[in-house]
Amino acid sequence: MATLLSRLFAASAFALAAASICTNAVAATEKHPKAEAVLKAQAKTKAKPTSKAKKAAAGAGAAAAVAASAYGAEVIDEPDITDTVVTEFDCELGNKITIYKNEKEDGHIALRWKKRLHRLTRVGTTTGAQRFENPHWGLIWIGIPAKGILLDSKLNRQLANECKNAEQAAPIVAAAPASSNG
Repeated sequence: MATLLSRLFAASAFALAAASICTNAVAATEKHPKAEAVLKAQAKTKAKPTSKAKKAAAGAGAAAAVAASAYGAEVIDEPDITDTVVTEFDCELGNKITIYKNEKEDGHIALRWKKRLHRLTRVGTTTGAQRFENPHWGLIWIGIPAKGILLDSKLNRQLANECKNAEQAAPIVAAAPASSNG
């Protein structure tokens, strides 16, 4: 019984200590005159854009202009796909890619991905794979005889894999071995 009473007193002492801490926290929420002045000044600056905000917006526009001049309009704008050969690819997870090639110009392709056309430029490889890149959008198309893959170099991930056109998707028929009758 004595231990029960001592536990009860200890619990009540703890409750009183906690209550005194809480009342001190409530008392601390009173506003200080200088704090009110600072809050009012902050509210005024939020209402109208500061010169820093204006400079940041101008800087963003300038960055876009620099990007446009760094890559050129042909990399950023949608390409012209008139007089092109169209190849459609079905990829994993239901993704679809359409590639437009101009027979006269082997150094570029137009690639339709997610309802947008992108102009990609050929990059030489030592393996014989066809590699096309667009540095502005970060797209990389790699085509090998068995399949194609679309990569995002800015996010370092695959966008579409196992992309096959009708010719690549057709089953491969092995030649029947010659039989010897004698």
